[in-house]
Amino acid sequence: MIPAFRKRGVGSGEYIFPELRCFLGMVVALLFLLRPAVAEEAWQEVKGENFVVFYLEDAVFAQEVLTQAERYYQGIASDLGYSRYDNFWQWENRAKIYIYRNHEEFLKATGKKPWIHGTAFYNKREIVSYKWGQGFLDVLLPHELCHLIFRDFVGFKGEVPLWLDEGVAQWEEAGRRKWAIGTVKTLIEKKAYMPLGELMRIGSDSENDPVLSAKLYSQAATLVGFLMEKYGQSRFVSFCRELRDGKSVDEALAFVYTDSIPDTGSLEEKWLQHYGGA
Repeated sequence: MIPAFRKRGVGSGEYIFPELRCFLGMVVALLFLLRPAVAEEAWQEVKGENFVVFYLEDAVFAQEVLTQAERYYQGIASDLGYSRYDNFWQWENRAKIYIYRNHEEFLKATGKKPWIHGTAFYNKREIVSYKWGQGFLDVLLPHELCHLIFRDFVGFKGEVPLWLDEGVAQWEEAGRRKWAIGTVKTLIEKKAYMPLGELMRIGSDSENDPVLSAKLYSQAATLVGFLMEKYGQSRFVSFCRELRDGKSVDEALAFVYTDSIPDTGSLEEKWLQHYGGA
């Protein structure tokens, strides 16, 4: 992502010979095309082993973001059984974190809805947000970082539904687990939960509907939590590896969980039983 920058106008009230005007016009056009590179000088940066944090103000906060990002990286990578060749997230391949001054600047730069406070760009390995204290450090940063690591692990070629992607990120936020479990138990009790078949079809546009997002996030988190806690972390990692290698969700479930959860229908049934459903 290239952050948004303020445009600078160029003009003159003096007469210029046509040839010179043409030449200067080309120069102005070239300078305009190069404008983002020049404007990027306003971004300051602090570098770590696996991350580069770009910020517009508050070097102390930026350093804290870097420190926490490095810590989260090690923990999440370990939880997911993530391993890549040496230096994969190092040197020129370090992930980038952009920190805007405030929510308004973030929204203007990304075009996100007002209730969105941060986003991750998987293919660029970037996180974009703004300076908003502990909420950023304790919630959004580990969430979006988990997205990057998980997608790095499973890739983009396999069948990876949004609920699995979001579920891993939500479950890695330890503070969100209690909320997710409580929400899901209420949804199941009221028979207001979303069937897994429907959940499988949800796309990224779900962020435009807060109610739908709440169902997605809570159910996704508990589905991942159920698989991890009931059947173990190593099998969950194997399940993700099978998706990475091209299997469908049903094929990966049948391969890894065999007689226990041979398909998504069985997963939904056992998930409902686990959290008090029918």
